[in-house]
Amino acid sequence: MEDDHHKNINDLCEAFLLLETKDEAYNFLKDLCTPQELLVLSERWRVCKLLEKGDYSYRDIHTITKASLTTIGRVARFLKNEPYHGYLAILNKIRNEENDKQRNLRNGKLL
Repeated sequence: MEDDHHKNINDLCEAFLLLETKDEAYNFLKDLCTPQELLVLSERWRVCKLLEKGDYSYRDIHTITKASLTTIGRVARFLKNEPYHGYLAILNKIRNEENDKQRNLRNGKLL
């Protein structure tokens, strides 16, 4: 059973890698997830970005997002302590992309 579970997750990861545009990703997520599941995923991502900024307490994040303190703590644990580093990998890619855009703007390159 565990092997099937990992195979299914790997298959899903392969499907995500085939998405080429934001619209494709959005439509795939809308087909794949219930509205509640999408809400939970997007809430966790928003919590992650606020935690990464380092400017907000858990209570502040709860007030901003309405996420439970348990959810905030779980995201924080995965952001800082878990070995997967999925949140950090994406945050770093976003940061690098933003830095590249700023550098191109300073150098007069059009995007």
